[in-house]
Amino acid sequence: MAGNTTQPGQSVTARALALLGAFDVAHPRLSLSEMARRAGLPLATTHRLAGELEAWRALDRDDESYYRIGLRLWEAGLLAPVSSRLREIALPFMQDLYEANRENIHLAVRDGFDALYVEKLAGHRSVPIISRIGARLPLHATGVGKALLAFAEPPFIRAYCERPLPRYTRYTIAERGRLLRELNRTAERGYAETNEEMTLGSCSVAVPIHHDTGSPTASLGIVVHSNRADLPKLVPALRSAAAGISQRLIETADDRAPGLVHDLPPLRAIYKSVGGGRPEGGSRRQAPGDSRAAGEPPDE
Repeated sequence: MAGNTTQPGQSVTARALALLGAFDVAHPRLSLSEMARRAGLPLATTHRLAGELEAWRALDRDDESYYRIGLRLWEAGLLAPVSSRLREIALPFMQDLYEANRENIHLAVRDGFDALYVEKLAGHRSVPIISRIGARLPLHATGVGKALLAFAEPPFIRAYCERPLPRYTRYTIAERGRLLRELNRTAERGYAETNEEMTLGSCSVAVPIHHDTGSPTASLGIVVHSNRADLPKLVPALRSAAAGISQRLIETADDRAPGLVHDLPPLRAIYKSVGGGRPEGGSRRQAPGDSRAAGEPPDE
């Protein structure tokens, strides 16, 4: 099904995904016309699809009729392995690192030519930085990015270095030859460093996380203020944490949600076990036209 769209032949699914793709870190809240413009869709099509996405709770609409990503989409996103497995396994190790250093702790994976930040811990003492969970930053200018890039397959490294390399500060390595030499040094010593290459005033060190052969699964890094940087001193703790995460990934390979209790009965069974009551012991007020018996659990 194509319909009226600025891209002839585009399916309904593609148009709905284009609407969701209109949101990003810089645009978390959009009006209907802004959604239409950013998605490249007619306003009438945007209005109809936005209503359907709102009904499913993929989008939420506020009192000013602006839209945001909805909770149901957030719930679905948490089922991705990068969140349900990698993040859950890595978080205790990251907390240990933070308790020992009180600095920014990053967990990232490679997605295309970007470092995608899966988790971040920071505190009052941590140096202010631009990274955030769900953000994408360049591989060549970040510690976690360099750790992912240096241990990637040679064809990927060549493809990355042949692209234009943006310069974010005067210290960013944006020349192909220099970057290749830096990546070789990173692979030889087993960890990556940056020195004010993404943000002035901050330095970072990061290590890859392996749990099988080939490219690293993820990378783990610490970002510190330049005036208190002693990056090699941080490497042993990072390597220990990365090894622990790798070992847990191997040990829980058949566990889709490590660290969680899996033998609890479904929520509906819990409702029935207490006589059809609500979880808090109260009764649900029956709405007009609601054919369900009072106290019957909602659909899950």
